[in-house]
Amino acid sequence: MAPERESTRERTPSGATAAGRSRGHRLDQPRAPRRRLLPEWDPEAFGRLSERIARFLGTGRFIVWMTFVIILWVLWNVAAPGKLRFDEYPFIFLTLALSLQASYAAPLILLAQNRQDDRDRVNLEQDRKQNERSIADTEYLTREIAALRMGLGEVATRDWIRSELQDLLKDMDERRDGHHEHAVFPAERSPRRDVDDR
Repeated sequence: MAPERESTRERTPSGATAAGRSRGHRLDQPRAPRRRLLPEWDPEAFGRLSERIARFLGTGRFIVWMTFVIILWVLWNVAAPGKLRFDEYPFIFLTLALSLQASYAAPLILLAQNRQDDRDRVNLEQDRKQNERSIADTEYLTREIAALRMGLGEVATRDWIRSELQDLLKDMDERRDGHHEHAVFPAERSPRRDVDDR
């Protein structure tokens, strides 16, 4: 009877990794998308829309249109016949509409400002890196120019060679005029001439 129990028993994987692994999830395959209760939206598209609205709210055109609508609203609710008025004197509906507009405008403007701050931060970082590269390039060029100047200081220029040759010719002419037959370089003098000069 004991061998029959072992054969009917199901084998379960043993070990820490085998016990925690489920058969539906594999690492080499993407997960199936989950259904979400909240709607999804593209944050970039929403940010661009908020920037557009914030730009419009900051223009004179918006102020003119809003002023025109408020004046028309007040005139209609004061001068129109009683049955056509939809917002009586304390203009509670107008106050509610303006409050609603302000409550939506403030976060949209803040969102647009945050996006602008992010762009400014990225531009500032790029400018800083560009400045660092420019400073490094300038320092490299300064070192190269200094090395070239030092190298040119040791090079014999045409004018220097010309002046040296002219000095040498003057020296030779003076020696020839003084009837001295000295060699140009003292090491080339022969000992016989030194004896004859005595």
